[in-house]
Amino acid sequence: MHNGLVIDLRSDTVTRPTQAMRAAMADAEVGDDVYGEDPTVRDLEGRVAGLFAHEAALFTPTGSLANVLAVRSVVGPGQEVLCESAAHIARAELGAHGAISGVTMRTWHHPRGQIDLAQIGTLFAPDLGPFFVPTAAIAVENTHNFAGGAVLPLDDLRALRGFADEREVAIHLDGARIWNAHVATGTPLAEYGAVADVLAVCLSKGLGAPVGSLMVGTSEAIEEARVWRKRLGAGMRQVGVLAAAGLYALDHHIERLADDHAHAALLAESLGVDPAGVDTNIVVAERSDAPAYVARARDAGVLVSAVGPTTVRLVTHLDVTRADAEAAARILAGL
Repeated sequence: MHNGLVIDLRSDTVTRPTQAMRAAMADAEVGDDVYGEDPTVRDLEGRVAGLFAHEAALFTPTGSLANVLAVRSVVGPGQEVLCESAAHIARAELGAHGAISGVTMRTWHHPRGQIDLAQIGTLFAPDLGPFFVPTAAIAVENTHNFAGGAVLPLDDLRALRGFADEREVAIHLDGARIWNAHVATGTPLAEYGAVADVLAVCLSKGLGAPVGSLMVGTSEAIEEARVWRKRLGAGMRQVGVLAAAGLYALDHHIERLADDHAHAALLAESLGVDPAGVDTNIVVAERSDAPAYVARARDAGVLVSAVGPTTVRLVTHLDVTRADAEAAARILAGL
């Protein structure tokens, strides 16, 4: 343990709101959001839509719901979305897109979660009549969670945009950690917005808010999604107390993501992982027995995750200081 405390590297979702964020939440002006009367929510939605140069945004309690609403806005029942095989929408949302929206998926595989236009071109299915499932959209994830926080290069995203435009299909961008990609590359958020018809972005990971994501898209798509949000039981009332945390995070927690990236590189070296392959705040390391390694790390005061039989994941975040990262690196190097 580091100074008697556990160092939690399981995910960047484990952060707790800072005192200043708590103060912003306590002071938030609120109203009934189902009636569209919460001014803090409206401020957050307008601001995030503007950051990505889209018309509108919708505040949701979770990233999974933002993704479900976003994908269903561009893919109808009985149609398909193409995505990388380890994409969050395919692997980690409990089949919600099929169960709720009637959407099917086919996938390409890339070890770093990247766009592969050759594979996508092979998978793509035009509308061939009543015998085949037509492709309605292509989904990409930036940064890619299960590919170790890998960044998708802007040039690749633009090439995919051209591919989709030629075939008149949509692009969904799962931008749960788009803020990390923005800080790691310097790419303006509006440039990422320009390659996607619809996005989902998260406040409760790297930005350190306690809850919340947003779907971003056209005004028409957002109005329909607002109905579906209510239909799925996620209409919220005086939720400005949560939206205020998101606004605070946008003001104070974006640029500091560079610290998380530096801490991840430090941890990578201690685990024998090439830091050049660690784009942002997620480190993936191979160990002969991941669950056993996780148990040894826990006993030593460091919490990490097993994401496969031989694969361990570490994630740096707002609550991990430089001293914490250095201590964790020393501990993990000795296991």
